[in-house]
Amino acid sequence: MAKLGRRLSQNSKMLITMPSQRKLFTIVLGICAFSLILLIAHSPATIENLPVPHALKPSGGKTPDDRKHKPKYKSPPKYTPPPIKDNFPLLSSEGKNKAPPIPSWNVSPKDLWTQYNLPTAPPLLIGFTRSWPMLQQTVVSYLTAGWPATQIYVVENTGTQQANARGQLSLQNPFYLNHTVLKDILGVNIIQTPTLLNFAQLQNFYLAQSYERQWPYYFWSHMDVLALSNEEGNEKNKAKWNEEGYKSLYAMALTTLKDARENDPKWAVRFFAYDHLALVNPEAYEDVGGWDTLIPYYVTDCDMHSRLTMRGWSMKDARWAGAIWDVSVALDDLSVLYRVDGVTPSFTDPNPPPPKKGWFSSWKRDGEEEETKKNQKRQENVAGWLEGQSPRGSRGVNEALMSKREEENQAQEQMKEGEHKTDELDKWRALQKIAEEMYHYKHDSKRGRNTWQLGQQGGQGEPFYYPAAGIAKGIELLTETGYKVYREKWGHKDCDLITKGHLSFDDQWKVKKDWWF
Repeated sequence: MAKLGRRLSQNSKMLITMPSQRKLFTIVLGICAFSLILLIAHSPATIENLPVPHALKPSGGKTPDDRKHKPKYKSPPKYTPPPIKDNFPLLSSEGKNKAPPIPSWNVSPKDLWTQYNLPTAPPLLIGFTRSWPMLQQTVVSYLTAGWPATQIYVVENTGTQQANARGQLSLQNPFYLNHTVLKDILGVNIIQTPTLLNFAQLQNFYLAQSYERQWPYYFWSHMDVLALSNEEGNEKNKAKWNEEGYKSLYAMALTTLKDARENDPKWAVRFFAYDHLALVNPEAYEDVGGWDTLIPYYVTDCDMHSRLTMRGWSMKDARWAGAIWDVSVALDDLSVLYRVDGVTPSFTDPNPPPPKKGWFSSWKRDGEEEETKKNQKRQENVAGWLEGQSPRGSRGVNEALMSKREEENQAQEQMKEGEHKTDELDKWRALQKIAEEMYHYKHDSKRGRNTWQLGQQGGQGEPFYYPAAGIAKGIELLTETGYKVYREKWGHKDCDLITKGHLSFDDQWKVKKDWWF
């Protein structure tokens, strides 16, 4: 026992003299810190030379790491389209703030829609993202085909917030939109989206507007169309422009709407040239859940229209109501739609192909010198109209106005007697001919249908600037993703979900793919 006691006493002394674990850790940490300080002090890699996070690097000066990793830029485009021109020189001229009169036979009587047993005036929504000449052409064509300006709503879907309303964007900016021309001169309405929407989102925005504004129906149109009334008559309405019973495009659209409401309780859409102009029943869209915004662009119409059919809603063709041309080019002078004397229809590609040796564009058929003469003559005629003078001479204002009244009275007498003023019909035929050329220029082109979307390449330094090439590429990538979503959603690749896919409304996201390559 005595020996055991002595051992315990010795061990106790050792425990008392040894440092605690905390003190031992502190001592070791101090030694490490001191060693690190000595290492840094005697090393060429001083604090100034230590690596700095990229986000904290000063803007000036380059480090060796920067020189090793320079960005590799894409090759610049070999060809840039020429700057676009405003295609309504009458309005773009300084001090000119009045459009020509709409052809009298296409002027709609006030509140014409009330004669068709409709509860409210039907709005026409035209979505806009880019290419001012194309939009301006579309709006003017609907106006001159009889659509009342107060019932047209341009939906500015540019994502540039208030920049256009403030006049901060230039003509060469793809997102440029002239609020003054649209609202103050042409008299149409403008609705702005809160941000840039894709096609499916824009369609749902239209639906939201129908709730907010209590529209039980609405028309919508693409912004790359040229709309004309059937002024020579057709199989549905044989009356010509100066004959009793004639109906403009707008009047025929009202006829279509009245028929759908009174004779089809499950009507969803009426197509006037597929969806280049379409009439919509919001109740049908709501029933199927609206447009699928996960399928943002092409093929989203296959999804939407298939779901409408699956739910028993009708979609019918109303092509006979008017001539709606799908185009990719713009008329050189929109005064021709107002039938201003001396203005010959011609068009220009806002994004022409690169010129080649010996290459002449189809719309410059008479050569540059002849085209210049035509433009000068056109400007003289327009100027004459603005000053109240006859385009055919230099008579005074009063004499010109008296002559105009005499011509109008004579035209009325001819209409009463059943005679035709052939020159007005010839103007319409010339428009029909050029519209058909414009249509084929787009659809027969090997360059694609939507080349017009890259016609404006400017806007650098302006608010909310976005490169035109970036817009096009971004939409292309979103479109590809939309195709993938569509295929996964239905297990089928093509539009024929019902006839070949044998799918029903509730099959969404439930079916395995039916293709193997």
